[in-house]
Amino acid sequence: MSIHLYRHNEDAYQAAERMLDEKGMAAVIHPTGSGKSMIAFKLAERHSESHFLWLSPSEYIYQTQLENTGLAFSNIAYMSYSRLMKNEDCIETLHPDYIILDEFHRCGAAEWGRSVKKLLDTYPEAKRLGLSATNIRYLDNQRNMAVEIFEGNIASEMTLGEAIIRGILPEPKYVIAMYSYKKELEQLKKRIKNLSNKGLIEENQKLLEQLRRALEQADGLDDVFSKHMSKKNGKYILFCSSKEHMDEMKDQAGEWFHKVDQNPHIYTAFYNNAATSKEFAAFKADDSSHLKLLYCIDMLNEGIHVDDVDGVILLRPTVSPIIYMQQIGRALSAGSGETPVIFDLVNNFDSLYCVDCLQNEMQEARVLFPSIYGKNSRFEDRFRIIDETKDSRKLFLRLQDNLNSAWEVYYAAARQWYEATGHLKVPKGYVTPSGLTLGSWIQTQRKVHGGRKAGSLNPERIHLLEKIGMIWTVSDYKWDEAVRELQKYHDKYGNLDIKARYVTEGGWALGKWVSNLRIKVKKYGLEQTLTEEQQSQLEALGMIWDKSKENWERYFEAAETYYRANGNLDVPVKYTTEDGIPLGRWLSNLRHQLLVRDRQSALSDEQRKQLRSIGLQDESKPEQQWNMKYDLARAYYEEHGNLNVPAAYAVDGVKLGRWIANIRAKRKHPESSGMVLDDTRIRQMDLIGMDWK
Repeated sequence: MSIHLYRHNEDAYQAAERMLDEKGMAAVIHPTGSGKSMIAFKLAERHSESHFLWLSPSEYIYQTQLENTGLAFSNIAYMSYSRLMKNEDCIETLHPDYIILDEFHRCGAAEWGRSVKKLLDTYPEAKRLGLSATNIRYLDNQRNMAVEIFEGNIASEMTLGEAIIRGILPEPKYVIAMYSYKKELEQLKKRIKNLSNKGLIEENQKLLEQLRRALEQADGLDDVFSKHMSKKNGKYILFCSSKEHMDEMKDQAGEWFHKVDQNPHIYTAFYNNAATSKEFAAFKADDSSHLKLLYCIDMLNEGIHVDDVDGVILLRPTVSPIIYMQQIGRALSAGSGETPVIFDLVNNFDSLYCVDCLQNEMQEARVLFPSIYGKNSRFEDRFRIIDETKDSRKLFLRLQDNLNSAWEVYYAAARQWYEATGHLKVPKGYVTPSGLTLGSWIQTQRKVHGGRKAGSLNPERIHLLEKIGMIWTVSDYKWDEAVRELQKYHDKYGNLDIKARYVTEGGWALGKWVSNLRIKVKKYGLEQTLTEEQQSQLEALGMIWDKSKENWERYFEAAETYYRANGNLDVPVKYTTEDGIPLGRWLSNLRHQLLVRDRQSALSDEQRKQLRSIGLQDESKPEQQWNMKYDLARAYYEEHGNLNVPAAYAVDGVKLGRWIANIRAKRKHPESSGMVLDDTRIRQMDLIGMDWK
């Protein structure tokens, strides 16, 4: 038995093979449900003599994908990204020929990404193949992971809309409804209240009341499900946002689905739940005449696929296109030939715009289809949207347009502030004379820009704000003030050795500011943290970036001075230099670090070398004694050609003959007390001709 690929995956596989041969790396970006994991398994099957390392977000995802092949692969070693992160020390033992990065957009996460980078840097000759439904991290500054990891080498790319148009994935029926709208209405009410124009407030309040009535008159969910769940014994996956949310949604099952099935079979699946595997398996195996509902949290967003799912129900609010596409992809499967149903009940109107994104993808594919794949009338009107909240949605869009136009009103107020003050340091609670909450609005723009809040802030608006002095990180406001305070400190004390708790006379926490800046520089580097001008300003003041390094230099200089004056480092523990350096305690701590072999010491190799140069050994006294006597024994062997040392023989005050005799006795009677004679020391003695008899 061997793996058979669908035509679209066979094409992608061939392109990936060519790119791997030419570039050593390739990415395949295909939508959920298209079977892209089979491309990597086919690669492992074709190159059975090569060693594959397969990485993915979870072992559960990998095992489910592996089961779909019906094969076993002895040449694939699996690790989750999390396990790789926790076991970075084992990277040097892996030696892969191929590295598979499944759901490779997840490698953009800080900790996982660092471990993956270390792996790729360790094995630059290993060929790498990436699989994902998207290469863009939408909520992470639009980072393109295909560029970051694969240098833009994309072997095959297909959108979900294209897959539907080409007939690779089935055309779904998309039903839009709402299970709750009170929260949205309250948010809209607050936004309207914050408007400054009285006429605009009244107009939008009328629209809001129309929206409220339209939503109240819409069909209940029991009617929506009864109307659109044509398969009464079908399988549906319901996506929830948390355990609490899942429990709340499960409690609604009786009310929502009673017109479809009075006794639906309910299953749950979420991470860190021991029963998940059993529940998931039972859901897949259930072929009864009842409706089957699988409530899940995150678990089925990516990687795991169920072949006979009849639809999904979106209950999780999200602003992430990645998660949205992954969730609706659970209902789509290459070669199924069925028409799945997607119920969008998400308690977040903004997510409805994802529908428009998908329709745009399909429209683009329709334009391309005749010239690339050939004409076929079957591909007209393949995506049916049934909007049970159509009237409500129209009203909502009108409200959104009205409220978004308020952005220009607030921007005009921000520009007036800038023209009057020369900056945008608007206090958070500031309200303009006309009633605009300008301070709060500025804060909101920063949150939207930083991805901490959903909203519309396109490049044009970003540019407009930056033209009037917008600083996206609030801490940047403090730069000039900090430099002035640092100059004052330097003028007074002659250095910038500022303690973390130091507060200026004006009450500003300068020490904390410096400490945080040092942490950022250590984490990201000077170039990424500060501009050249800022670096120059601080360097002119003698900024200390690494206090531990400077302290080391001061303390070592004191130890070196003591050693030169006294010929040793036998410093009393309580000894302090005239400069106030607690040298005795420092040396005592160092000796402890040097002798505790099983712990990771903070000392670098260079620092250890410096310490040895002034007589501080990184050996215990017993080790020092052994090495000294061993050196004398080796000298005896080199002179006499044997270790038949007379019992009374002594050299440099060391009774070498007795020491050799004691070693022989210890070998014969290892249980006796006294010196340690392990395998390493026995081998050492063998090297210099020890006669154990």
